[in-house]
Amino acid sequence: MKTHAQAVVIGGGVIGCSILYHLTKLGWSDVVMLERDELTSGSTWHAAANIHGLHDSTNISRIQHYTMNLYKELEVETGQGCGVFQPGSLYLAQTENREHQLRLQAAKAKLYGMNFHEVSRDEAERLHPLVNFDGIRCIMWEPDGGNVDPSGVTNAYAVGARQRGAEIYRFTPVTGTEPQADGTWIVRTPKGDIHTQWVINAAGLWGREVARMAGIELPLQPTEHQYFVTETIAEIDGLDRRLPSVADRDGEYYLRQEGKGLLVGAYEKNLKFWAEDGTPPDFGHELFDDDLERIEENMMRAIDRVPVVGTAGIKRVINGPMIWSPDSNVLFGPVPELRNYFCCNGIIPGFSQSGGMGLLAAEWIIQGETKYDMFAWDVTRFGDWADKAFTKERVGDQYAKRFSIHFPNEERDAGRPVRTRPIYETQKSMGAVFGLNYGWEHPLWFADTPGTKDTNGFTRQNWWAPVGEECKMLRERAGIIDISNFAKYRCSGAGAEAWLNAIFANNMPKSIGRSCLTPLISVRGGIAGDFTVTRTGNEEFWIIGSGMAERYHQRYFNALERPSDVTFESKTVAMCGFNVAGPKSRELLQRLTNASLATADFPFMRSQQISIAGIDVLALRVSFTGDLGWELHCNSEDQAALYDALLEAGRDFGAGPVGSRALMSMRVEKGYGSWSREYSPEYWPQEVGLDRLCKMDKDFLNKDAAAEVMKNAPREHLVILHIDEDAVNASNADATGNEPIFKDGIGIGKVTSGTYGYTVGKSLALAYVKNAKPGDRVEVMILGVAHGATILSEPPFDPKGEKLRA
Repeated sequence: MKTHAQAVVIGGGVIGCSILYHLTKLGWSDVVMLERDELTSGSTWHAAANIHGLHDSTNISRIQHYTMNLYKELEVETGQGCGVFQPGSLYLAQTENREHQLRLQAAKAKLYGMNFHEVSRDEAERLHPLVNFDGIRCIMWEPDGGNVDPSGVTNAYAVGARQRGAEIYRFTPVTGTEPQADGTWIVRTPKGDIHTQWVINAAGLWGREVARMAGIELPLQPTEHQYFVTETIAEIDGLDRRLPSVADRDGEYYLRQEGKGLLVGAYEKNLKFWAEDGTPPDFGHELFDDDLERIEENMMRAIDRVPVVGTAGIKRVINGPMIWSPDSNVLFGPVPELRNYFCCNGIIPGFSQSGGMGLLAAEWIIQGETKYDMFAWDVTRFGDWADKAFTKERVGDQYAKRFSIHFPNEERDAGRPVRTRPIYETQKSMGAVFGLNYGWEHPLWFADTPGTKDTNGFTRQNWWAPVGEECKMLRERAGIIDISNFAKYRCSGAGAEAWLNAIFANNMPKSIGRSCLTPLISVRGGIAGDFTVTRTGNEEFWIIGSGMAERYHQRYFNALERPSDVTFESKTVAMCGFNVAGPKSRELLQRLTNASLATADFPFMRSQQISIAGIDVLALRVSFTGDLGWELHCNSEDQAALYDALLEAGRDFGAGPVGSRALMSMRVEKGYGSWSREYSPEYWPQEVGLDRLCKMDKDFLNKDAAAEVMKNAPREHLVILHIDEDAVNASNADATGNEPIFKDGIGIGKVTSGTYGYTVGKSLALAYVKNAKPGDRVEVMILGVAHGATILSEPPFDPKGEKLRA
């Protein structure tokens, strides 16, 4: 057995083998896989192995499309059959919301050149004569949908990897992973040790146990999952072709042909967890006892849709384990707290995603970053707050709602609250409806009646009008926004300025009290983050960034060695914050402080340590609303007293609490971008308007990559759209994000943020487009239906920044 390798992949399931294959495909041949048993052991071998291309996420659709196309290429390349059947897939909509979802997916398919389109009932009946289409509102057809052979695909990846030099050791369990001072690892096995640059945890059902060897906990929980295969069905036996699969997700089951019968699987409400305290080390190709009563309701719905299921005998039942993350997406990427330790765990649609997942993992490991922004998969979206109880509750919810639509702006309650601030109960009593941001509860909006919950859908919901009132209150008077969920850092020491200048693209402020906006540049030259940095002392800086990306950004802060005389610490838990904004915000705050808030004494983008109602705060003259305003940051123990004082003073001005959905509306009115929407590693500085903040006369993290991409003309431009009122009033819907945009029938871009601009009276969207300019007419595919829109030349609110600087 080898004693050295560039990378060691732990786990011989379909994902581990795909990663191994793609590492070799990208040029690494000195790579090893360690599998405790046979390849496919665990959950790979018994998977239903359905494949489909479309997903609500554009980038996941891209990698699923890549995966579907890869399997036939693998067969040719390796000579190993993958058992590819692609008779197509029919997607059925029983409800209006499902129809909206499918029409949106069809619009995205048109934009990205994927094959997914609507068919008539007559055509659907020809494609699948055994389906009863009564009650179906809309039918979509994916000609390339189907299924593969789990063992065939896994072995094809393994053969392809071996052909390029990889070595695979079966029956070689890993007993330890030990980090070395230089960032390399020793991987211990009973057959000997391997010294490696990278450890890749693709251990499937044993992902938790392998992670613990490296000292980390992964939020994963296995469940049982069942499907059954029928005996031969005469109607299928008499056909000379294979029937398409049926995606009737409102019925909460999946169905496809298997042999001359049908395979039917379900995600039932009364799920059964498994191995809560750890996956047994000797588990391999075992199955659980049949328990079809658990999925009886789902089976009956399948029988209603495909009546021959009810008359066919059952040939076999597969009841095996699957392992889930709290949101059912993979835990993917390098662990920030470790060096060269990569996770790829908790994959559910493994055979739809295996190829793309392996490619992206290899890109990240070898090239330093993936070509697509995959934050939705990033292991850093969860922190240590995602404990065992939270994970179990969320996994239960995800399993039971596997086929439920995840609506725009939807917030699910399972496992919450996890982390709360001191004023949580106060806000709750005031009618706050909360969302989840990196574990923190934060107010989305304030209802008249405490205990009110969101309704969910693609159209305007119960919060639409109240959010408008919050916006108008702030724009006309003042509002108080809880911004405690922003990530906050303090950097200090004699070398702090130099170190921050080496991290961030902009120059750090030279004078105490001054602030700057700065991009953080990704490995490929895109926008990894945007931050506000304030100099609070001769050798001290206050830094504010995206709360949901706090752990993600650790990778960049760890990329440059920090001098021994520099301290860098997160203050997100220790400190809270409010944004007091609006035309009356100065008067409101002036009542609570002796410090002068006049523009001459406290101009825009300046900061001061002041006292508000006797409480020490760091006050910054900035506001994400685009209006006159201050951010006030205080110690967490002072949050309740500060909030009470602000609310009390605000009553005389008709000011009150404002939630994050109103903030979203107002920042779009102003044309402000937000991380993970407008700002992403996929977008270059010149495409987002941040190139002016990249100071190319100094060195900073990934400067060479930025310089390289900034030589190019922008591929797309960030613009603001006004969507026609007649169209949005007819559909009762605004853009929310990811809607395709067409001009003269040609796809030119997509929406990144959408909302109603309550204080400018316009339905708005921020979007990236190409080959279009201000004044052009375009079509935005809201609900998958064309809505006319105009590209604006400037933001509709305060385009010159006069209110902001007043």
